[in-house]
Amino acid sequence: MGPQDLRQAEYLGNRLGKNEKRLRKWARREGVKAFRVYDNDIPEIPLAIELFRETRPLGGDGEAVDCLVLALYERPYDKEAAEEEAWLALMARTSAEALAVPLDRVFLRRRRRQKGLSQYERDRSLGFERKVEEGGLSFIVNFTDYLDTGLFLDHRPTRALVRAEAEGRRFLNLFAYTGSFSVYAAAGGASEVTSVDLSTTYLSWAARNLAINGLENPAHSFVKSDVRAFLAKAAGNGRKWDLIVCDPPTFSNSSSVESDFDVNRQWPDLIAACLGVLAPDGSLFFSSNSRRLRWSDDLVEARVEDISESCLPPDFRDRRIRRTWRLRGSPDPVKS
Repeated sequence: MGPQDLRQAEYLGNRLGKNEKRLRKWARREGVKAFRVYDNDIPEIPLAIELFRETRPLGGDGEAVDCLVLALYERPYDKEAAEEEAWLALMARTSAEALAVPLDRVFLRRRRRQKGLSQYERDRSLGFERKVEEGGLSFIVNFTDYLDTGLFLDHRPTRALVRAEAEGRRFLNLFAYTGSFSVYAAAGGASEVTSVDLSTTYLSWAARNLAINGLENPAHSFVKSDVRAFLAKAAGNGRKWDLIVCDPPTFSNSSSVESDFDVNRQWPDLIAACLGVLAPDGSLFFSSNSRRLRWSDDLVEARVEDISESCLPPDFRDRRIRRTWRLRGSPDPVKS
C-alpha cells in the first residue's frame, strides 16, 4: 500500500466525518435512516457510500445494526485487479472506522457500464436482508444479492411528493422495481395502487414491502408485464389513473419482450402512452438518470414542469444524477 493510497484514506475519513455531521440533524428531522454520506466528492476516490442506520431483521424487532454500502465506479484509467482490491479494502476499513460501523457490515459494489436488465440481476445468493425506515415507513433492503439494495435513495423527495398527493387517487407505478413508490402512495391513502414490472422477483419484493407496512389491500395489484404492452392494453380498455410514476431504465433488452427499449430514443412515445391512460387533471411524474436524454417540451402534449432540482435530496452532491418532470393532464388538448 503506497503513500498515495494512505493519503486518500485520510482524505476519505475526514470527508466522511464532516458529511455525516452535516447530514445528521437533517436525517433525524426528516425520519431518514438511509442516506448517501459520500457522493464521489473527491475525483481520486470514485466511490458512492450509503449509510443505513438501525436496520433490523425482517422477523420481529431483533438487534438494530448500521450498515454501509460502498459502490466503486469505473475509473478513467486502468488499475491492476489486485491493486484495486487492496485499495478498496483500505477504503472499506477507513469508512467503517470513520462512521463507527462494524467492518462485517460494510458491503462492496462494483458499478460498470451495463445494458439491459443485467444491472438488476442477482449477483450472489447470500441473502442478507434487513428492514430500514424512511419517512415513518419500512422497506426491505438486500445488501448481498444484487447490485442495488432495493431502495433508490435519490428518489426520496419524489416519493414524499407522491404520498402528499395520493389520497383518494388511483395510482400507477410503472417499472415499479421493489415498489417504494407504491408503498408511499398506499400510505398516502390512494384508492388503488397498480404496480407494473417485468420481474416476478421485484413484484414479490414490492408486495412484501406493502405487507411489512400493513398496507395490503385487494385494490392494490401487482402486474407482471412489459410496460409498453400494459399501457397499450390499458388504453384499449379505457382505463385511467390519476397519478402515474414512470421511471424507466436507460436501456432494456429483455428476452421477454419483442423489441429493445432505449429511453434516449423512445421517451416521447413512452410518455404519450402514459398520457393516454392519465385521467383529466391528473399528474404524471417522469424520471430518468440518462444524461444523454434530450428533452423537448414540443414533443409532449401536456403541461410540463421540470422539477428536477426540488426532487433531489441534500445528501446527493451530483445534481445531475437524475432529472424529473411533472406532466399535468387537461380536459382539453394543450397542443394541436
